[in-house]
Amino acid sequence: MRALATVQTVIDISPIEDSDFLELAQVMGWRCVVNKGQFQPGQSAVYFEVDSFLPIDDRFEFLRKSSYRNNDDNGEGFRIRTMRLRGQLSQGLLLPLSDFPELAGAAIGDDVTEQLNVMKWYIPETASGSGTIIGSRPHGIPASDEIRIQSAPDLLTELAGRPYYITTKMDGTSCIVYCIDGKIGCCSRNNEIKDETDALYWDPVYRYGLKEKLPALGRNVVLTGELCGPGIQKNKLRLPEYVWYVFDWKEWNSDCYIPYQQMLAECNGIGVPVVPLEEQGESFAYNQDELLTKATGKYPSGLHKEGIVVRDSQYPHKISFKVLNNEALLKEKD
Repeated sequence: MRALATVQTVIDISPIEDSDFLELAQVMGWRCVVNKGQFQPGQSAVYFEVDSFLPIDDRFEFLRKSSYRNNDDNGEGFRIRTMRLRGQLSQGLLLPLSDFPELAGAAIGDDVTEQLNVMKWYIPETASGSGTIIGSRPHGIPASDEIRIQSAPDLLTELAGRPYYITTKMDGTSCIVYCIDGKIGCCSRNNEIKDETDALYWDPVYRYGLKEKLPALGRNVVLTGELCGPGIQKNKLRLPEYVWYVFDWKEWNSDCYIPYQQMLAECNGIGVPVVPLEEQGESFAYNQDELLTKATGKYPSGLHKEGIVVRDSQYPHKISFKVLNNEALLKEKD
């Protein structure tokens, strides 16, 4: 489960021009607008990431006007999202550790998501039925949930000087297709879906003929991609029909993810699209701000793209992270 609420150290405090009441706090690679004088560098705090959904609690009531939500998908609570305050980008919520006596003894870096009853904000991914759930995603089949670089800035140092590639982050719903010991299966991010021709998550199997093509490979594989098209999210790509963009190919028996160029060749061989490649290089040298700039831009439709994914070319899942487009995040309404 993603660590949505963690104990962190305030790295730096900087002023906000023309503001008498607000300033900017840095935690990990994130920056949050906070009340002036609320924090000092080196102070311990609880950081709630973007997409956190906080429970009804007196300590969060100040968020009611800007962040209160109540719907069938998430229930009642407060959604944390990217905002712009006094001209500054604010991503996440920072509160003093002293506000949470139940966290006494917590250390820097501790995940306190469950202790504080924080959930991930869920945006319904489809406007229509997605298929019949027949169980949880089978054990061992990985879910896709790249970490945001602001939450793991040390990855920039780990990747420095190494061969890398950058792909476009497509805006759809995660869809997994596997072929293991002759069985073809499909999963959403968390659940296995029944084989039905009108099930959304089985569309790639029938669209690309994978019931025949995957067993013909003669080995066990798990493919994960972003399914995009009408009724999925807001169809920012403006696609007239579904397209499945593969971004992970796992050789099941060896427990190995194959590099992008090999994945491209394999997918071309079975007629399946892959996520667009934006850049490939032999020596990674970007800092966080440069990557945030690269994450901006638009899809061919003219709408803001979701961002980019950066990976180690030799070992795609050893070092891997996403960089989201802040302009797109700011336009989110729900």
